[in-house]
Amino acid sequence: MSFSRDEIIETIRMVQAENLDIRTITLGISLRDCTGESVFDVAEKIYRKLIDTAENLVPVAKELEAEFGIPIVNKRISVTPIAIVAESCREKDLTPVAEAMDRAAKELNIDFIGGFSALVQKGFTKGDINLINSIPEALSSTERVCASVNVASTRAGINMDAVLAMGHVIKKTAELTADRDGIGCAKLVVFANAVEDNPFMAGAFHGTGEAETTVNIGISGPGVVNTVIRRLGEDADFGELAEAVKRTAFKITRAGELIGREAAKRLGASFGVIDLSLAPTPAVGDSIANILEAMGLERCGAPGTTAALMLLNDAVKKGGAMAASYVGGFPAPSYR
Repeated sequence: MSFSRDEIIETIRMVQAENLDIRTITLGISLRDCTGESVFDVAEKIYRKLIDTAENLVPVAKELEAEFGIPIVNKRISVTPIAIVAESCREKDLTPVAEAMDRAAKELNIDFIGGFSALVQKGFTKGDINLINSIPEALSSTERVCASVNVASTRAGINMDAVLAMGHVIKKTAELTADRDGIGCAKLVVFANAVEDNPFMAGAFHGTGEAETTVNIGISGPGVVNTVIRRLGEDADFGELAEAVKRTAFKITRAGELIGREAAKRLGASFGVIDLSLAPTPAVGDSIANILEAMGLERCGAPGTTAALMLLNDAVKKGGAMAASYVGGFPAPSYR
């Protein structure tokens, strides 16, 4: 992949003035070879595999930041849904697995690890039930572990028993972490239509159809898109807005693919997908509400908000699809 001089200069400007960053490099790791009858044996196997497989994740990310000048904000890991990995365990409490994941995350100096997860859109197995019941204690006793449960899909419908169970889980998780502003709930996602290659927390997990190790990239671009739209002025029509957003998404995605492919090569992993997010960053004004208002809305939520959001969503997806064949995760942009 090659870039022209003008593209390089423009990317530098996006980084310096418009808050462009690589939101995350997420290394997906299969744990399907870590099963066992004892939850403590499984936890130890998982800890060892995470340490051995991801030891170079943070060093490689820092190398890429220095070489390409694009900030990489988060370094994360996603793993095979633990309900699958721990299915054969005799014990019902899977908290020791979460604690082993947390211990590995701290030792590797990554920000979050996702995959304390279950997929129950059609029904429960023993492992699913054990994992769901373990979520409150697991999230309250760890710092960097994230959990997710997929309770519905377009094809299967909604598992209402799972919805009810997750209501109780959320309440209990909030109670157990009440002294920390309910932080446990911030690390828990209840999904519909979860995908196997989402790089964003708290819902990332490494799907069973993925390779042994996979690098997925999440890109943050609300500041860039906002600046481009404001530069067009108030007289721009829908066609001009859509074209500007498509071109911007194209450039952002190209930068993300460059980083992702290089990271995968250095880590000896497969290159997965790029997921472009317009979710807010800590920078003031760096949010999708500002983008919609720059498009001409009097205020986000006013009449026309849905139409503006649809236009933005369509333009971002088309721009990303033109830039790379590996656009994945949730349909871009991701609003999380």
